[in-house]
Amino acid sequence: MRKISLHGGHSGQYCDHARDTLADIVEAYHLAGFECVGLSEHMPPFGDAGLYPDEVELGRSAGWMEARFARYVAEARELARKYSGRMRIMVGMESEWYPGCAQWVADLRRYHGLDYVVGSIHHVRGVCFDFSRDAYDRTSAMCGGTSRMYAAYFDGQLEMLRETRPEVVGHFDLIRLHDPDYLQTLALPEVWERVMRNLEWIRDAGAILDINARALLKGQPEPYVCAPILDAAAKLGIGAAYGDDAHGVADVGCGFEQVEEVLTARNMKWSETFGDGVLTGF
Repeated sequence: MRKISLHGGHSGQYCDHARDTLADIVEAYHLAGFECVGLSEHMPPFGDAGLYPDEVELGRSAGWMEARFARYVAEARELARKYSGRMRIMVGMESEWYPGCAQWVADLRRYHGLDYVVGSIHHVRGVCFDFSRDAYDRTSAMCGGTSRMYAAYFDGQLEMLRETRPEVVGHFDLIRLHDPDYLQTLALPEVWERVMRNLEWIRDAGAILDINARALLKGQPEPYVCAPILDAAAKLGIGAAYGDDAHGVADVGCGFEQVEEVLTARNMKWSETFGDGVLTGF
């Protein structure tokens, strides 16, 4: 499997819960033998209501973070020029999904001329669920239980897919983050029907599943996406791409061999192209 990461490159310069400089992280990809890396810093929030708790504590504002994002794009493009001929660097972003942000994602994509978007869900019904275990439990209670939270997550994911049309779908089943019984929860008809509905949309749109190895660093037994969803995606002919979701130099390339193994076992297509061919020609 060729060394490509399409969900990587969060840095301490441009993400408050990451470490190290963007240049050092890019160098780590190059030294690790990656042919291509997609840098995907988080999008700036749509208004101060979209700030994460740690960003609020640091006194960030939406305007300040928008300016920081512009600096990220500029540096990422400079790094792409620097490494031209040695490693391909794509300049993208990881999106969010909460009320009001659909047009904001489109505006950021267009204004900055981004190569691609990783479409991710960190909120359910406008509430962030993955900041902490307490946040997860509060979101579950708000939804009326774990299975209903899953259902709301996958409903929100479909809205995100339709409205923002990301090239890469980030950590498809992140909602299982703090659920030790996630295999049983996913198998519930009201949840599994939504999983299959969303996978079929991804197939029809020609989008790519991010097989996200950061789950392994967080103590999960398998990457996002988990085995039963991967099996279903493979049968649908959906393409996949490794993502280390690196938040520092030490994370670069994490779990690559394990992701390679689960994809190879399923004969799953390792994507090197998007629908518009943006990855063609390595």
